[in-house]
Amino acid sequence: MSSRRKKCKRQILKFGQNVVRFITGTLSSDTAAEEQEQAAQRHRPETIDCLLAQTHFTKRELQILYRGFKNECPNGLVNEDTFKNIYGHFFPHGDSSNYAHFLFRAFDRNQTGFVNFEDFSLGLSALLRGPVEEKLTWVFNLYDINNDGCITKEEMLDIMKAIYDMMGTSLNPRLSEDTARQHTEIFFQKMDKNQNGVITIDEFIECCQKEENIVKSMYIFENAI
Repeated sequence: MSSRRKKCKRQILKFGQNVVRFITGTLSSDTAAEEQEQAAQRHRPETIDCLLAQTHFTKRELQILYRGFKNECPNGLVNEDTFKNIYGHFFPHGDSSNYAHFLFRAFDRNQTGFVNFEDFSLGLSALLRGPVEEKLTWVFNLYDINNDGCITKEEMLDIMKAIYDMMGTSLNPRLSEDTARQHTEIFFQKMDKNQNGVITIDEFIECCQKEENIVKSMYIFENAI
């Protein structure tokens, strides 16, 4: 393996570790790193004060999160391949590529093909600190693959299969595609109140708030990040 590839791998691993440490509250304030060299496609983020108004994080938390993001992504942008590599380290016993693809699209608010610091911090804020309805709205958008404002049975099945693939051998016994279809059918029937073949955001939120077991079975909060 070349030194360049080794360095890239170390950066991916370190960035992933920082995300986990931040989520679990164990990310401490390290000495500020020296300024990185200018990259060809450097993204200039919104000010911390602006993000402070848009997220549920404190100013100090945003500064720490940005420092970790900047150190590992000097140009301020993460593409899907890098995102998949990072996410794959969290689920070594399964195939997380499909779920990471859907998750990347949910973070990539403007569908630019890149996730910047604003995308990242806003998504984490909703999932980690937002009220229940904000969390569920974010997850609804994850399941709404084509961004048309509703979830079809096919979209729900795609996400469910991706989750089961990602969990892999950590689930015993390993769940089959037929199991994913069965679970999707059960969840979809409960959520599609008017039986019109699609789930609206109101139906989704109402059902999830009433049916705690559905939220747990869909791994919504456990696997959304």
